[in-house]
Amino acid sequence: MIKSYLELGKIVGTHGIRGELKLDPWCDDPDFAKNFSTVYFGKNGEDPVKIASCRKHKNQILFTLEGYNDINSAETLRNKIIYIKRSDIKLSDGVWFIEELMGCKAINADDNNIVYGSITDIFQTGANDVWQITDENGNNFLLPAIKDVVIDADVENCRAYIRPLKGIFDDAN
Repeated sequence: MIKSYLELGKIVGTHGIRGELKLDPWCDDPDFAKNFSTVYFGKNGEDPVKIASCRKHKNQILFTLEGYNDINSAETLRNKIIYIKRSDIKLSDGVWFIEELMGCKAINADDNNIVYGSITDIFQTGANDVWQITDENGNNFLLPAIKDVVIDADVENCRAYIRPLKGIFDDAN
């Protein structure tokens, strides 16, 4: 399901005394977080704030926000979730946000009448993501999110079209 605002990450601390914040980004590449000039503190776009500076540091992002210029004001933001506006992002074909895939029906790409279940979790393993599909009986199946298995996704209609590897769903029922 397409969402208007997506979670970018969580503020996990401060850096220095001039209000710089540490963001644990929830994206494949921390550099992705550097593409935005405005972030939001509310999941529906409430409390927009401009980014004054932003840089990558190891696997985190260090950034400052307008109006938060010292450690005391920055410290009040610890553990807050940062959101981005979905319309500010253009994704390449075959790339989806995890948050938008969650809950999508996993449907056989060759026979739309076969529904395996819903995507209930996604694990980022490094080599490729792994989707957890949960069927109507509560059984969980793990599916590698590789191009031969994940054929397409229609997040607007909450559907993911898959061609599962032999044996993955054989134990169902």
